[in-house]
Amino acid sequence: MAEASTSSGPYPKKVTYCGVCSLPPEYCEFGGTVRKCEEWLKQHHPDMHEKLYSQEAIEQNLSTLSLEAQKRAEKDSQKKAAKAASAEAKAEELRATSKVLIKRIERNKRKYVTAVQGLEAFGLDIKKVAKDFGKKFATGSSVTKVPGGGEEITVQGDLSDDIYDYVVETYPNIPEDNVDCIEDKKKKTAV
Repeated sequence: MAEASTSSGPYPKKVTYCGVCSLPPEYCEFGGTVRKCEEWLKQHHPDMHEKLYSQEAIEQNLSTLSLEAQKRAEKDSQKKAAKAASAEAKAEELRATSKVLIKRIERNKRKYVTAVQGLEAFGLDIKKVAKDFGKKFATGSSVTKVPGGGEEITVQGDLSDDIYDYVVETYPNIPEDNVDCIEDKKKKTAV
């Protein structure tokens, strides 16, 4: 019978995972966010960053490739960098043109609900924000799908001004100019 070897080190091994792409840092290059992963690794694990992204490590990895493969790798890295920069610019443009709409909707008589749309364009988790609204304003809050696509947060009560102030104060990545308050009145039916 063969005995298990214990010389390989303590079991289980501790593996570090990237905070951006959730892969081990050695495999971040295969994801689409190499530059962000490298920045995260430099900030959180500088020793591992030095090991993986130092000039010596890069030259050593390139020296094992053939000349043709080196040219392909260079071309691919340029394409990926250009693609990432383009995606970043598109996301920034989308954030700049996106609007957060806060609507006060009349239900029955003097009852109101407040609907908030457009928060997902700014990278916010809608369910978490809905939960925050519910806690902050001590009221019911839920996420519903909108017929035109997307999701909105529905909060019980006439809280449009309070939600406006809360969104502007709490989320600095949302410009105040991009937050609009709208009042929807229920249309009366002819009898």
